[in-house]
Amino acid sequence: MSGTSLDGLDIVLVQFMEKDHIINHELIHCKTVSYPLKLREQIKKSCDLSLSEIQILDKTIGLFYAEEVQTFIEEFKIESREVSAIASHGQTILHQPENGFTLQLGCGGTLAYHTGINVINDFRTKDIIAGGQGAPLVPLGDFDLFYKEAASFINIGGFCNISLKSRGEIEAFDICPGNLPLNKFANKLGAEFDNNGNFAGEGNLIQPLFETLNELEYYKKPNPKSLGTEWLEGSFYPLLKPYSNEKDILHTLCLHIVHQISSVLIEHNINSVYLSGGGAKNKFITKSLQKQFKGKLIIPNTDTVDFKEAIIFAYLGYCYILNKPTTIQTVTGATIALSTGVFHKPGFTTYPQP
Repeated sequence: MSGTSLDGLDIVLVQFMEKDHIINHELIHCKTVSYPLKLREQIKKSCDLSLSEIQILDKTIGLFYAEEVQTFIEEFKIESREVSAIASHGQTILHQPENGFTLQLGCGGTLAYHTGINVINDFRTKDIIAGGQGAPLVPLGDFDLFYKEAASFINIGGFCNISLKSRGEIEAFDICPGNLPLNKFANKLGAEFDNNGNFAGEGNLIQPLFETLNELEYYKKPNPKSLGTEWLEGSFYPLLKPYSNEKDILHTLCLHIVHQISSVLIEHNINSVYLSGGGAKNKFITKSLQKQFKGKLIIPNTDTVDFKEAIIFAYLGYCYILNKPTTIQTVTGATIALSTGVFHKPGFTTYPQP
């Protein structure tokens, strides 16, 4: 799993066990790998690349994934033959469901060939073909794997997304931006991210900006809906240009995130929420959220905070293998629930020698 905030590549080894329609899982090993600086910069500029350059980047990311999976296998002494498949989210560089497409780089054929393991990737495209948003996909895992933990689930990654039940049906959508703009302004202060929300805590609220952000048209749209980096560039970031104090901007952005999250929780009468993703470690956000949300705010153990989305994409691979749906119709807005993904086999019957 690699999110839009480019925090790193999350790799997990998960075992799933099913009995009487109850799915249990065990997180056996997990690790986050940082992107090489050159590759990270290429991904950041991917929207400006030519078609041939995007094709090259697709293969480059696929090879990077393969190398890191091989390192992971060797480090934890995993027997490759016992791994049913690699479920790979890929790196999103474009997401425009309204125009009928989404694009995640990380060539599945390259990953399969160099690891000798079956690969399932491109989990979003078929849902968009069926009229859906192609997102979010995590709610299926939220309610199949973590349903005992809370009434709703929020992941604060590059964007903030929520899974909840309303009138007996699962709903999910992107709430607002998350770590992407926070990291952008932390970078201007010389940091990769705002550790614990310390920069934000030192800033002051920019009231006009706070009010303007909360009036964005996206927040008035009905569900299902999803956000992409194109929306940030076209609708969100231009509103920040008149302001120059990074700490004040971070303070205001965090309170904007808190306001949007709490508004959704209150609107849907949610009494408990399970928080994950990098934003769950931002104490300025979590403390501010707890002041506005009077229900139970649950922050799980570090492995779950860091790797829940990777665990769930492993689960989507498990569902694909068993020909079960990987999407929820009421969540993505597609015409039907689908078993999405593209399967890549290594292309040989015996494993290659290292």
